[in-house]
Amino acid sequence: MLKRSSAMATSSNGDAGKDAGSSNQPAIDKQKTLLSADVGHFSLVRAMHLADLITLMNGFCGVMSIFSSLRYCLGDPTALDNVWIALGFLPFGLFFDFFDGRVARWRNKSSLMGQELDSLADLISFGVAPAMVAFTLGLRSVLDTLGLTFFVLCGLTRLARFNVTVQVLPKDASGKSKYFEGTPIPTSLGVDAVMAYWVYNGWILEDLPLGAWFEGSILEFHPVVLMFMVHGCLMTSRTIRIPKP
Repeated sequence: MLKRSSAMATSSNGDAGKDAGSSNQPAIDKQKTLLSADVGHFSLVRAMHLADLITLMNGFCGVMSIFSSLRYCLGDPTALDNVWIALGFLPFGLFFDFFDGRVARWRNKSSLMGQELDSLADLISFGVAPAMVAFTLGLRSVLDTLGLTFFVLCGLTRLARFNVTVQVLPKDASGKSKYFEGTPIPTSLGVDAVMAYWVYNGWILEDLPLGAWFEGSILEFHPVVLMFMVHGCLMTSRTIRIPKP
C-alpha cells in the first residue's frame, strides 16, 4: 500500500508533481463519476485501473491463504501440505503489493479507490492471514486468540493512520514520504518465516516452541503469541521511524 499512496502523494508535491497531478485529474474525476453513477452495468469494474486489479490479487493471496489454513484445521493434522500452501501465498501477496505501485506510476494513473484497496488487501494478507496460520499451528486458547486479535487490530490501526497522515508526512524531492511511522504491516512476513521454520521442524500443535503455560486452565496460553503482540506494538509505534529506501 505504501507505494500506491506515495504515488498519489507525488502528484501533489513539486513542479513535476503538479504537472503529473494535473494530467491525472481527469482520470480521478472519471473514476469518481463511474463509482457514483446510479445506473450502468459493471460501473464498478469499469472504474478500476489496472493497478487496482493487481491490488485485488494481493487480497486474493491473503484470502486463499486463509482458506488453506481452514482446510488444514478440517483435515488430517499430520498432512501439512495446506499449511505450506497457506504460508506460500503470503510472499506472492507482497509481490502484488509492490507491483501495483509500479504499474500506477508507469501508467501515471493514481486511484483514490486504489489507496483504500491497498489498505484492505494488506490487512487481509499481512494481518488476518498470518494470524489464521498461527491459530492453525496451535495458538488456539482464549488468551492466544486475544493476542492474535490484538496483532490484527494493530495492523488495522496502523493502516488507517497511514491513510490519514500520508499527505502530511515529510516528503523528499520526488514527493515520497521520507520514512515509515512504525514498522509497515508487510514486515509480518518475518513472522511468517518463523512459522515456516516451526513447520519445517515439526514444532506445531502440542510441540510449539516453549509449550503452553497454565495448560488446562482459563489462563492457558503459548508464550510465542507474544511475538505477534510485540510486532503489533511495533507497527503502531510513532517513535519508530524507518527511512524509506
